[in-house]
Amino acid sequence: MTGLVVGTTPPGLASKEPVVRAITIDDISAALSDGLRDFRTAPAFGLLIGAIYAIGGNVLFWAAASFDFLFIAYPLAAGFALVAPFAAVGIYETSRRLAVGGETSVGALIGSVPPHARRELGYMALVTAFGMIAWIYAAGFVYALFFGLRPLDYTDIVSAVVSTPRGIFFLVAGNIVGAVMATVIFAVSVIAYPMLLDRDIDFVTAMITSIRTVFAAPLVMLGWGIFVGTLLAVAILPMFLGLIVVLPWLGHATWHLYRRAVEA
Repeated sequence: MTGLVVGTTPPGLASKEPVVRAITIDDISAALSDGLRDFRTAPAFGLLIGAIYAIGGNVLFWAAASFDFLFIAYPLAAGFALVAPFAAVGIYETSRRLAVGGETSVGALIGSVPPHARRELGYMALVTAFGMIAWIYAAGFVYALFFGLRPLDYTDIVSAVVSTPRGIFFLVAGNIVGAVMATVIFAVSVIAYPMLLDRDIDFVTAMITSIRTVFAAPLVMLGWGIFVGTLLAVAILPMFLGLIVVLPWLGHATWHLYRRAVEA
């Protein structure tokens, strides 16, 4: 059951922006259930995207390790999860096609982004990529603030974090900065990507609508963001392999959450 409509216009005036609804816990539960149903109905493309994402995560991690940048391995993994909404575009399309009885084979879905969405999704991807780059730079700044410019090896970092006040403050500061940046990126993108796929609108309108959706039900949407972040973190731990299943499930669920959050 969805909540109250937010952002209606006075009688006689045409709405110039999408109308959003205040998401409830019931909406999130239903979106997760509907997302799991879609994943079970058409799993092939989602599993493919999840596998590609898991491989990419491992490549980035080992590249950081090879160049003695293990101190950014954790924020790199977390930042990698932040761009998951872009990777899930094809999964949103799968759910959209399932709703209208369209073809959902891997061949039909590859390169299936509608013409109206390609440019705007590209711009949105640049926004997300900028957020990830800013995330990595912020992580490097916090590290340098506590440990200087000399890279430490993995064991020294872990030892410092668990046994010294400086390491504990570093962990706390890093997570606070990361949480703030993650919240901003989540707010501008949680609804934007599926909306750009579904409607012929510009990426700025999509981001504004996404932010309005978050402000319409801040506690519920914050809870959704924490749930997604926690699930992705758990999925990343076993060498990113959990993403093979978690990413497509959350992708399908996000599509259904969008359909409940924004009035058709």
